[in-house]
Amino acid sequence: QVQLVESGGGLVQAGGSLRLSCAASGRTFSRSAMAWFRQAPGKEREFVAGIKWSGGSIYHAESMEGRFTMSRDNAKNTVYLQMNSLKPEDTAVYYCAAGSVGALMSQYEFWGQGTQVTVSS
Repeated sequence: QVQLVESGGGLVQAGGSLRLSCAASGRTFSRSAMAWFRQAPGKEREFVAGIKWSGGSIYHAESMEGRFTMSRDNAKNTVYLQMNSLKPEDTAVYYCAAGSVGALMSQYEFWGQGTQVTVSS
């Protein structure tokens, strides 16, 4: 089992920044990748960014390219999502996930409880 705990969400004005953290515990070595997804009200959950524990980053949504940066600290079993130039449309619950490399929800077996990010205009 893998346990994931997100933190760092909150309320921020448009143009501001937030850094989300996801601490992983348990059999983390058995999962090759971590990812961030988000789900806005009334919308489907979407892939934000993913990273392999061994290195490398991938991004999915063009609207987030250059604004969001995912990183990891292997020693702490923690991944981060640095979000800059936030827009009201970034408002969502952000989820951390652990599983195989990819951009599909089905590729991730373990999920955190989510952290709310609200961007005011």
